[in-house]
Amino acid sequence: MKPIRRSRLRLFAGKRYFTWKRYYQWYTHRSKLAISHTANNLPYEVMKHATPLLRSLRNVDMELQYNKITNLRLAIGRLEGLLIRPGETFSYWRSIGKPTRRKGYVDGMVLYYGGFHSGVGGGLCQLSNLIYWMTLHTPLTVTERHRHSYDVFPDEQRTQPFGSGATCSYNYLDLQLQNNTENKYQLKLWLDDTHLHGAWRCDAQQLYEYEIYESEHMISLEPWGGYVRSNRIQRKVFTRTGELAGVEDVTDNHALMMYSPLLHGTS
Repeated sequence: MKPIRRSRLRLFAGKRYFTWKRYYQWYTHRSKLAISHTANNLPYEVMKHATPLLRSLRNVDMELQYNKITNLRLAIGRLEGLLIRPGETFSYWRSIGKPTRRKGYVDGMVLYYGGFHSGVGGGLCQLSNLIYWMTLHTPLTVTERHRHSYDVFPDEQRTQPFGSGATCSYNYLDLQLQNNTENKYQLKLWLDDTHLHGAWRCDAQQLYEYEIYESEHMISLEPWGGYVRSNRIQRKVFTRTGELAGVEDVTDNHALMMYSPLLHGTS
């Protein structure tokens, strides 16, 4: 995983290629998209989670994090109450649309090749991370998810396993879910003064519960002089009576570390 240095022209051309490739896929590969919303809560809460809106990050202007809240509020307005019926597919970017200044999006923090910069709509990865984490606790099928290629910040205040998020970039890095069950699912999202909140609800009680954990976590010093962090995300499936029904592999993660693994507070 030695870092690859690419020219600005290569990066520009690559982004345009993958962006238009995604547009082509959208208009040629028709799927049954989840587009219906309802303000009425489905009766059963399947999974609920919350993440803090503000973190003290080294060399990151706090204004970018405050702007992120504006961006999250706009995106939530497109996703709140979304229903995913049996056979339907959820696409993060097709539901939200392109974040632009005309729509009210502002500059937030965008992770970029091991660092960060400001960009319109920055911070929406927090929302895709939340949705992905909650989805791992449901029988919904993740059909597209992209991991972070760089581990940019130490594990301060981390409450989830490393690599349990889903990065996003309009429109070619998407998060997509498919409902292969016989039940309807509903996505609930909201903000308070300190946290981003989310929940999956369903029209039927769940048969199984899930425990997400990491295994085979390691940090390796590579021959080229940098560190790579790796792990495997798995989940245990339990029946409603608490019996272990199985163990499933979720994903493998490998990321270039952009800080010293010997820093205090890292794992």
